Amino acid sequence: MARTPVGASVAAPVPTPVVIVGAGIVGCSLADELTARGWTDVTVLEQGPLPAPGGSTSHAPGLVFQTNPSRTMTSFAAYTVEKFTALGAFDAVGGLEVATTRARLADLHRKAGLAASWGVRAEVLNPGRCMELWPLLDEAKILGGLHTPDDGLARAVDAARVQMERAEARGARFLDRHTVTGIERDAGRVTAVVTDRGSFPAERVVSAAGFWGPVIGAMAGVDVPLLPLAHQYARTGAVRQLPDALPILRHQDCDLYFRQHGDRIGIGSYAHRPMPVDPFTVPAYEDAPVMPSSLAFTPGDFAPSWDDATELLPALARSEITEGFNGVFSFTPDGMPVLGESRELRGFWLAEAVWVTHSAGVAKAVAEWMTDGRPATDIHECDIARFEEAQRSPAYVAERSARNFVEVYDVIHPLQPLEQPRPLRTSPFYGRQQQLGAYFLEGGGWERPHWYEANSSLMEGALTRDDWSARYWSPIAAAEAKATREKVALYDMTPLRRLEVTGTGALDFLQRMTTNQLAKPVGSVTYTLLLDESGGVRSDLTVARLGDERFQVGANSPADLDWLLRHAPAAVQIRDITSGTCCIGVWGPLARELVQPLTRDDFSHRAFGYFKARQTCIGHVPVTALRLSYVGELGWELYTTADLGLRLWDTLWAAGQPLGVIAAGRSAFNSLRLEKGYRAWGQDMTAEDSPYEAGLGFAVRLDKGDFTGRDALEAGRDGLDPERTHRRLTCLTLDDPAAVVLGKEPVHVDGVPAGYVTSAGYGYTIGRCIAYAWLPTLPSGSAVHVEYFGEKVAATVAEEPLFDPGMTRIRK
Repeated sequence: MARTPVGASVAAPVPTPVVIVGAGIVGCSLADELTARGWTDVTVLEQGPLPAPGGSTSHAPGLVFQTNPSRTMTSFAAYTVEKFTALGAFDAVGGLEVATTRARLADLHRKAGLAASWGVRAEVLNPGRCMELWPLLDEAKILGGLHTPDDGLARAVDAARVQMERAEARGARFLDRHTVTGIERDAGRVTAVVTDRGSFPAERVVSAAGFWGPVIGAMAGVDVPLLPLAHQYARTGAVRQLPDALPILRHQDCDLYFRQHGDRIGIGSYAHRPMPVDPFTVPAYEDAPVMPSSLAFTPGDFAPSWDDATELLPALARSEITEGFNGVFSFTPDGMPVLGESRELRGFWLAEAVWVTHSAGVAKAVAEWMTDGRPATDIHECDIARFEEAQRSPAYVAERSARNFVEVYDVIHPLQPLEQPRPLRTSPFYGRQQQLGAYFLEGGGWERPHWYEANSSLMEGALTRDDWSARYWSPIAAAEAKATREKVALYDMTPLRRLEVTGTGALDFLQRMTTNQLAKPVGSVTYTLLLDESGGVRSDLTVARLGDERFQVGANSPADLDWLLRHAPAAVQIRDITSGTCCIGVWGPLARELVQPLTRDDFSHRAFGYFKARQTCIGHVPVTALRLSYVGELGWELYTTADLGLRLWDTLWAAGQPLGVIAAGRSAFNSLRLEKGYRAWGQDMTAEDSPYEAGLGFAVRLDKGDFTGRDALEAGRDGLDPERTHRRLTCLTLDDPAAVVLGKEPVHVDGVPAGYVTSAGYGYTIGRCIAYAWLPTLPSGSAVHVEYFGEKVAATVAEEPLFDPGMTRIRK
């Protein structure tokens, strides 16, 4: 995890006037990070009194747990621990999560693996060792625990105060009792912040207002997708013989956490009903009974949690709850922060939905982003632009955010979707898929078939898995993969993002933005990359040239559209056409036999080669056909408008019956793409990785002219030779044909954690699990071990691609 040493000064461009709205832990941390980088013209506006202005920081219990399924969030927490320790505002008492069920104990082993992947010290303990750390536990209820010795308690108000003083010493100013009443703008840029005590000109404004973020965003005309929720926290009376410096304790089976306050215990609960708070109606500091973020305690909601607490810690039964409050803080639809600059209002930045746990790390990333143009840590999971339009409605934000509160301590499978609101986005084939018994998972709001019960009769033999990897999986996927390899299958590729880029200079624009050579004849298709200025992989794209200045771009996320729109000249138009179109992947050795009779155009390899595009008709349906295959078989992606999608499906389905056509799902698709070594952006590579490290150097043409990131690639000459890179995305196969891993597990080399799995799945064609992992450069055949729920699973470094390295099946 890339880090700047705490307190280090970093060279920066010419300072620019910055106004930060909010002097909680995030605003103070950001002011400190910006001024340390030479941006000293910083004004921090706060509606409440300093140093405890009444937001979430003022009441936060201060728990810092570093281990997280997200590597980015772990990086943020690790930096927070490092910085607050240096500031004298962190107590490294450690953390202990206890398991009272077998499922939770298994999950603690999984978390220990995540910790090892991300470089956090952690150890699964037996009940006796748990009792040594927390003597008040009822040992009879404890099956084990996860100890993280470097976790602890942040003294949030102290940390904010010290950082405020440091920033002030460098020239920043902090103004309390200034209530923001408006954001001024001109020609699409922010120009000033208006308060009840005057106006403050600014070229950049950062909303670090916590649960008031939607209020500030509304003033700027910028949507802030978060929901404030109240969370119960109570303190007991004195507990006799309470040891000193107890670790933070989490009893996640009952949605509880505990921390020590001298001779008393603080108890936080997520077990109660969601209590949403309207940020537009929260009273000002002067009008709040205690502080705006501290609402009246509701004992009835806490009563079940008190019973659970006394069962786990019997000594508490001799005490009682002496005080409590319902503290307000922010949740988002996916549980991640909202960071970055608004494209609609340039110069207006968000640093919202950030807990104390991640505060300093987030501030560092945002400061790097503002001063250097990019954060050192990949932040695509937190990017303001990550949400689909369908995920930004107030109803969606409220429902998903409240559900994240309910599930915050649940054991969540990596494939497990939130169940509501569903279905939200469906392809034109949805009804046909239901008829075939599709099992849907959700992504980006889309219903995505993962397998079809109609194919159960195709299964051969028995495939079994461990309970964890068997969730959201079916052995039917093996049958669908086999049918794709042997016959032909239809895949619903509608959720893949499609952009239309047109206008004078469209080619030159895409040439400047991407790495590969796009100056090819009309009808060409090119795999290429979006890089940032440092040469990191922002995304991968498939670009079809459909006219001299007309392109269809296959992209990954809304952030790709946002990135291109930010850089597009006025003469270039970029339109997201995903919702108005659909796509069927027709793949398999019989794909040509299926498609050719339905069109007058020649679909032979000579006439319609690999990575070519053509506009034609399939039956009565006009389509854009791309000769692509992400499963390693002959075939086409067929695109049409949404209104004609069902007719296209029915045409292909009817014509394919004599050939044994099936519908196949994402589970088989993932298996087949791993066998071909095709990367999944966001899993296998991010902006922290170079194309050469990721095995994508073939998509870079340094000789084509200037493009974003080219100078950085040229400067890092070592990276131009794959054999001289120090780390690589490496293909592994598990030695045991019955073993399966899912992703994010640590990989041990010579007994020491040396990297982590990015994506994994069973390769049904090769008969074993495939895992891609970031590792030091290792020769093919090297033996490694992947840690899965505490067990070391033997694996071998393999040459890629594992299937059809000569590409003969695709090019025929």
